[in-house]
Amino acid sequence: MHKETPSRPVTSQQEGIHDKLEEVVQRHRTHSFCKPIADFNRQAFEQAGELWQRQGGALILDSGCGVGASTRNLARQFPEHFVIGVDRSDHRLQRQWGELPENACLIRADLVDFWRLALAAGWRPDYHYLLYPNPSPKKKDLKLRWHGHPVFPDLVALGGLLESRSNWKLYLQEMQQALTLFGINARLEPLVVDDPITPFERKYAQSGHELWSLQAQLDVNTPD
Repeated sequence: MHKETPSRPVTSQQEGIHDKLEEVVQRHRTHSFCKPIADFNRQAFEQAGELWQRQGGALILDSGCGVGASTRNLARQFPEHFVIGVDRSDHRLQRQWGELPENACLIRADLVDFWRLALAAGWRPDYHYLLYPNPSPKKKDLKLRWHGHPVFPDLVALGGLLESRSNWKLYLQEMQQALTLFGINARLEPLVVDDPITPFERKYAQSGHELWSLQAQLDVNTPD
């Protein structure tokens, strides 16, 4: 059996929460993100909506689902829900493992557009998962992290119970602080993995990384 090469922990010259985090998040809260939405993403969103409507059930979003292992695991864990896994990489989605449960689908789309379309359509997921997003650990890349991106207010406005997992604690500490600017308290805890939900989670756990989970209920009144 092939043994995976151990994964290196995230390293960064940034030692603490980014000194520009609050400034960046507040700017994005007060300035609407107006980037045009690509037709491809509109079509993908409509496809996802049709599949959900056909199957029924409350909604779970698995954003940045990669090869879809987490989408399948979540669909089995929540059989009364419909799980939509979204990833922008066709290559990753084509590598999906095994059959997808009936209460799940995998959609190729850019999350920046998909979230805005979901918000405009009035979607309200029960749960929203962001599992091991690219940490973009260079200090100059704050705006590449989801909490530093202009679309973050749309993600927050979608609501639901958000869970994000990472092997870089600082990423989640920043997200936790960013959420406080919306009046949302997030819980950040060490994650003990018995049954990994994604290939990255399995690899990081086997490599001895510390894993962390942030959970936040986004359905609260946010300050102006």
